[in-house]
Amino acid sequence: MEIRKVIIYGAGTMGNGIAQVCAAAGLDVTMVDIKKDFVDKGMATIRKNLDRMVSKEKITKETADQIIGRIKTSVERVYDADIVIEAIIEVEDAKRELFADLDRKCPKDTILASNTSSIPITNIASATKRPDKVIGMHFMNPVPLMAGVEIIRGRKTSDETYATVDKLAKDLGKVPGVSNDFPGFVANRILMPYINEGAWALRQGVSDAQNIDLIAKKCLNMPMGPLELADLIGLDICLAIMEVMYEGFGDDKYAPCPLVKEHIDAGELGRKSGKGFHSYQ
Repeated sequence: MEIRKVIIYGAGTMGNGIAQVCAAAGLDVTMVDIKKDFVDKGMATIRKNLDRMVSKEKITKETADQIIGRIKTSVERVYDADIVIEAIIEVEDAKRELFADLDRKCPKDTILASNTSSIPITNIASATKRPDKVIGMHFMNPVPLMAGVEIIRGRKTSDETYATVDKLAKDLGKVPGVSNDFPGFVANRILMPYINEGAWALRQGVSDAQNIDLIAKKCLNMPMGPLELADLIGLDICLAIMEVMYEGFGDDKYAPCPLVKEHIDAGELGRKSGKGFHSYQ
């Protein structure tokens, strides 16, 4: 199966990044969200990214215009595509509701992919009558810059669906890695304990946020410290992933540090709110 038309559900950080790389690969893209403000903001982010690439002479202005021209937006649900990539909130019930609707209304051959970072694909697929065509396609943030994409096979994902999505990832310029269907998959099973231990070290007074991140980077050669990485991802998103893993495994080692929730309750979500473990005012 050849992928030509893509629908992205969600115009936020992940959704607009996925839309950008799909359009840059020459695909026809429709980016959908529930409010016009959301899709407008998503398109503004894509334009800003492309303008930066033009200024650095990585692409031409003509190429940037062509990429923008391949992206349509909608505040109504649309269904006609070879593949739908869902990038909405990390809430299982919301994803299951969307996938049930997509299953009813998309063409029978349409692949339904989720960008979920933690929720088992089999759980999402069970809301459909096409579990063989449901798969995880977990992009990394920021999507246009990160080389990898995690592909997750649900219990009933077919070989054909996997092969199509594997090829799509490569066509987008990504390096696909495969995970079986466990909460958090591979990437977040490794990443979230790193972030969580950073939060525990801060809460227990082992050191301050600046030095925890500095030691992780300069002594452990990590590209980002755990707390600044949590701020980049969003503390609310980190907590949602941690809770899925804690509930899914029933293991206390995945229990979220209370400090994460304390910041969220105070409205301190990270970079997107101007403050998290660090201040970005």
